[in-house]
Amino acid sequence: MNERTDRLVTIGHLARQTGLTTKALRHYDRVGLLEPAVVDPGTGYRYYRPDQVAAARLIQTLRAVDVPLAQVRACLAADGDQEAATARVLTQHRRRLQARLDRIRGALHRTDHLISEGTTSTMTGTRPTTETAPSDERQLAVDLFNGVWRLLEQEDRSAEEDDRMLHMAHASRHHWGQVGTAVNRSRGEWQCSRVYAVLGRAEPALHHARRCLDICRENGIGDWDLAFAFEALARAAAVEGDKDQARAWAEQALAAADDIAEAEDRELVLSDLESIPGLPLSPASADAGDGGVTDGVSK
Repeated sequence: MNERTDRLVTIGHLARQTGLTTKALRHYDRVGLLEPAVVDPGTGYRYYRPDQVAAARLIQTLRAVDVPLAQVRACLAADGDQEAATARVLTQHRRRLQARLDRIRGALHRTDHLISEGTTSTMTGTRPTTETAPSDERQLAVDLFNGVWRLLEQEDRSAEEDDRMLHMAHASRHHWGQVGTAVNRSRGEWQCSRVYAVLGRAEPALHHARRCLDICRENGIGDWDLAFAFEALARAAAVEGDKDQARAWAEQALAAADDIAEAEDRELVLSDLESIPGLPLSPASADAGDGGVTDGVSK
């Protein structure tokens, strides 16, 4: 061995210092992410330098939030400012996680409609015709709304896809204004606000969130639509950087969530609130933020 083992850290000691398991450390050695300084040729025991403890802790921190190994490797190999490189990796990872969250949320919403409208009507292309508005325009509003969800679910959108997502959200809201109910219009405004928030544009996100809340109040709409109106305002305020206002709106969303009839719908609101960046909720609030609305069709 080319280094004295009494100056090195055993794999068990490194595991205790960093929260990584010895199994994980062996795996990271095999994939070349964190190789030991010395491996005893007789026993196979792994030994690490004391200065590798920081790298192991960084690995544990990043892997705890499911940052891919390739991105962890990039952080470890960063020249110069490792903290800045890690911040960039985490920002990209957060966008991927948000897209996955939106994908799951969209699947939940489409499942709700399969339950409420039935699979037969979906497969045949027919839908209940209780409304008097033209069914083709209603279908267009639904298709545009769901198309926005699919774009929100993409982990790596181009600038052109961001533009298309925004235009589709506005087009869906326009058609709901022609053929939908107040609930549909409220949800259309919510979706416009969410798209602007995702794109980092606070002012229009706030505008559409306020319109969402106005429609709810003017038409006596409560339950999760009212809670999500407050959620949209909280998210837009967070994008603007106004944490105090974001927290105030979030508290109103939590209060509205208490009146949601279905437990599953209430959980959607709560998990969505928790996804707002930079908005720590009080411990009491955590029991009371992911969701969105279903497509523009009322439940």
